[in-house]
Amino acid sequence: MEKIDTVVIGAGAIGLAIAHELSKTNPDLVVVEKEKSFGRHTSSRNSEVIHAGHYYDTGSLKARLCVEGNDMLYDFLERHSLPHQKTGKIIVATSEDELKILDDYIQRGTANGCKGFELLTQEEVNTLEPQAKCIAGLHIPSTGIFDTHLFMEKLADLVEEQGAFIVYDNDLIEIEKLSAGYILRFANGEAYQCCTLINSGGLWADQIAGLAGIDIDSLGIRQYWCKGQYYKSTKISGIKRLIYPVADPKGIFLGIHLTINLAGEIRFGPNAFYVDAIDYRFDESYFEEFYSSVNRYLEVIREELVPDDCGIRPKLQGPQDGFRDFYISEESCNGCPNLINLIGMESPGLTAALAIAKYVKTLLNNR
Repeated sequence: MEKIDTVVIGAGAIGLAIAHELSKTNPDLVVVEKEKSFGRHTSSRNSEVIHAGHYYDTGSLKARLCVEGNDMLYDFLERHSLPHQKTGKIIVATSEDELKILDDYIQRGTANGCKGFELLTQEEVNTLEPQAKCIAGLHIPSTGIFDTHLFMEKLADLVEEQGAFIVYDNDLIEIEKLSAGYILRFANGEAYQCCTLINSGGLWADQIAGLAGIDIDSLGIRQYWCKGQYYKSTKISGIKRLIYPVADPKGIFLGIHLTINLAGEIRFGPNAFYVDAIDYRFDESYFEEFYSSVNRYLEVIREELVPDDCGIRPKLQGPQDGFRDFYISEESCNGCPNLINLIGMESPGLTAALAIAKYVKTLLNNR
């Protein structure tokens, strides 16, 4: 049995960022991933947006790590010459009731440390984006887009350059707790013994925590799977910024928004609905929801909307729940010392990945 100081479970963006941060000073580290490559689920099935941090409750990990991660991510992308664009975003108000929501975003964003917010009149919005329909808008300049695949690829390269390893196609089936550390057993018969275990298992993070002996139900950290789909259009052009409606009032998702990829192509989404299985087949029964939502802020005809992609995010917030923060915890108090669980790592986890890694390192140093 191979003995390793640290094992990181999961080679999504957050797992790779953690491995990159920790292996700078301790390369005796292995990332284990059940899939044949990195980022096959939530990390690669998303809007590829760099968020600002104004949606999240002040003082929450989501707010703090998103704002910090925004700066860290842009710096990382620039240093490594990775494709990205600081497009900015306009959140549009299409009714009088939504004007108050824009004010709330400004107040919360300012409290969270976001910079550069600008409230725009309808005329000012249309100067920037003539196709947008609204009565006012909120311009957020720090929002952007990037290539998530190349970001993860660079992290994986750096992890291995620093002397650590990534092992793919390795499905974890058992965790045995020792007096000092853990034994991990995999479906292929392999086993590792480690001193420190980092659970960044994404959609399966709660189940992995359960394997380690954590009572996920008593702690309220059983995840819900929430699916989102995207439609695209090749007929719309000339839009330079992301355009968002105000977010779902329950905070389940950010509304069906318009995003641009680095090639300038337009797509809309995601929507949000809870599911019981990981299934990436596209369900066109939600078309009317998309069509009506998009037409609130942009004129689009039915024939212009074509099914694109879908993804599933792990949420701690159930269908009837309010805001739930990230769960990032060193589990000594729950009987599992030197285990760090990262559960409910949905948006803004991608934006915050590098800041999350730094936070995890701090938790380990403070043990």
